[in-house]
Order: sequence, then C-alpha cells, then structure tokens
Amino acid sequence: MLSVAGSLRTSVLQLPVRGVCSATFNRKSSAPGHTCTAPPSAGCPAVCCHMLPVRTLSAVRGLSNVGTLSGAGTLSGVGTLSGVGTLSGVGTLSGVRRLSGVGRLSGVGRLSGVGTLSGVGTLSGVGRLSGVGRLSGVGTLSGVRRLSGGGHDDSAGAAGWYSSLSDSAPVHLSEHFLVSVQQMSGLPWWLSIVVATLSVRTLITLPLAAYQMVIISKVEALQAEISELAKRLRYEVSVRARERGWTEKECRFQFKKNLRRIVSQLYVRDNCHPFKASVLVWVQLPLWISFSLALRNLSLDQSALHSDLAAGGALWFSDLTSPDSTWILPVCLGLINLLIVEVFSLQRVNPSRLQKTVTNFIRAFSVLMIPIAATVPSSMALYWFTSSLVGFSHNLFLRSPTIHKILKLRSHRSDSPYRDLLSAFITKYCR
Repeated sequence: MLSVAGSLRTSVLQLPVRGVCSATFNRKSSAPGHTCTAPPSAGCPAVCCHMLPVRTLSAVRGLSNVGTLSGAGTLSGVGTLSGVGTLSGVGTLSGVRRLSGVGRLSGVGRLSGVGTLSGVGTLSGVGRLSGVGRLSGVGTLSGVRRLSGGGHDDSAGAAGWYSSLSDSAPVHLSEHFLVSVQQMSGLPWWLSIVVATLSVRTLITLPLAAYQMVIISKVEALQAEISELAKRLRYEVSVRARERGWTEKECRFQFKKNLRRIVSQLYVRDNCHPFKASVLVWVQLPLWISFSLALRNLSLDQSALHSDLAAGGALWFSDLTSPDSTWILPVCLGLINLLIVEVFSLQRVNPSRLQKTVTNFIRAFSVLMIPIAATVPSSMALYWFTSSLVGFSHNLFLRSPTIHKILKLRSHRSDSPYRDLLSAFITKYCR
C-alpha cells in the first residue's frame, strides 16, 4: 500500500501499487515524490518498485529489488539496501547496515556507516568512503578521494593506504612540477618527463651523490688510523686486565666499548659519520615514489590531462596512459638496473657475505621490476627507465679523476677508472 498526502487537503489518498508496502510519500507541492519516509513503527520489510525519484529517503528497514534509485539528496537509516541496479546522484548515503547487489554506485558525495559493502560492480565518484566494515566483490573502485575505516577486508585497507599516499602533498607538488615543465617548455609529454627527470636528478640527487662520495672517502681514509688505535687499545686493555683481574669476557666488553668511543670521536673530528652517507637514499626514494604516483594520477581516466598524456607518447609507446604492450621499456629498465648493480659489485674487491646477499637481493628485485613496469602506465615506465639511466650516467661521471680532484677525496682512486671498470667487467663476465 502506498500512501500519498495531498497538497490541498489533509485526507490521505490510498493508491494500491503492486510490490510496494508500508512507505509514506509526502508531497507538499504539485511535484510528486519529494520525501519518502517509513518510521520504524510501520514495520516495513521492503520497498519494491522499478524507479524511486525521491529527494529524501530515511528510516526504511529494507529497500530491495529497485531497478534505479537516483536523485535522492539523502538516503539514511536503511537497514538493508540490495538488488538495486543503479544507485546514483545521492548526496549522502549513511546508516545502511548492508549494501549489496548494486550494479553501479556513482555520484555519491559521502558514503559512511555501511556495515557491509559487497557485490557492487562499479563504485565511482564517491567523495568520501568511510566506516565500511567489509568491502568485497567490488569490480571497479574509481574516483574515491578518501577511503577509510575498512575494518575487515585487506583490499579496503590497502586501497585506503594507497589513496592517502597518492593524495599526499609531495605527490601533488610533483604533479604541479611535471605539468609546469610541460606547459613552460611546450614539449610533448614524453620529452617533458625526460627533461623533468633529468632536472631533478641533476639538481638534487647529483650533489647528494657527490657528498656521499666525500663522506665515504673520509671514512675509508680513517681505517688505517682506526686500525692503529685498535692495536694500542688492545694492549692497554690487556695491561689493565692483569692489574684488575678481568675475565676474558670483561676484556672484550671494555675493548669494544672504548673502541666505539674512539671511532665516534674520529667521526666527529672529521665530520664524516657514516649515517650521512645514507642521506642520498632518504631523499631519492621519496622523490621516486612521489613522481611515480604523480604520473599515475595524471594518467588516470579522471585526470584532466588524461587525453594529453594519451597522445603525448612517441615511437612504440604512443599512449602514455596505457602499459607498454611490447615490453621494450620494462626490459630496458631491467637491463639498466642490472648493469648498475654489476658496476657497484665490481667496486668491491673482497665482499662480505652480507654484501653478497644484498647484491643478489637487488639483482632479483631488478628482474622483478620488469613485469611490474609492464603493468603500469607507460609514463611511469618511461620515468623509471630515464631515472635509472640518469643515475647510471651520474655514477660514471663521479668516477672521473677530475671530479675526484675537485671534491678533494682523501682515499686513493684510480687514474684510469673507466679502463679499469671495463677490464674488470670483461674479466668477470666475458672470460
């Protein structure tokens, strides 16, 4: 039974409608269907119709088998919402304990307080998705600015973490930088990505790499002095042990304690604590992540620059928003990363077991990056390849004896580093 209140009199007109029970539609003007309410005392188990063009729908215990529900400003207090083909244009959807079987959920400004969200084919255009206990069976999740409060499903937590990271300030700054480079230079997008990568790696990471070399050179120069001081300290500890009757365990403890103090003093004296050599990693890794996510955001369908990036490629990767189907960029990325690893491994004459383990791990990760790069937009793969190539070029550049003289490196360096590197490479892999 559907109850409709007239605008000219207080009497209620009873209209029998098949499949609809115990919902009250109040009409205060000539336009039908402004408000639909069902108080809990009505005991309405379900509302079943093909289309509900309502503005406010609240306090309905069950709403099911609705073909299209659209244009509702507020939908709240519904116990179960299921079997809706399309739910769109709802400003706020809240207080629904279970939302399932919805083919398409779009244009909802805020979706909150839903116990279970499942079986939704497409979830898009939601400003904020919060307080969802379980998120499952969602075919496509797009255009959600904020996803929070997923309590059960791991995919919801992962999506919330990724959404927060991709919407962070460093990522937005990277987006602005990339767009500014492209607009000011007028270059195609693929070349703008290359120029932006070269600029950042040269202006930020290259000076840090040079500073890292200076720190490492100072630490290496101290090794001879540390060895001499360790010998003297060992003798002094042995003399003091005989005087005070220390055990062998106490001798080792005193030796290590005093040696750490002496080494720390030497690091302070020469301003070369080894932790300073890791500054490059702590700067380069966030930059890499920020630029990668920035290009990912710009390549999405919702981005205003999606069409520009789609037509901004070159050669075999003409569409920067889609993955490289030829796998040329991913394979080139893997090869250049492996080459960088091998060049660093050739620098170590007698590597320790830990250094060998780390090197093998990086080799495996370089190979793993190939299929990963084949699944991301070509803009990201191009950035990764360009960044690795520039990093490799900087590594070779910093090996120059002229650069060593400018930096005044203390440790001894080869006068022909490139010839020595080539010889070591040929000896290890070609013979």
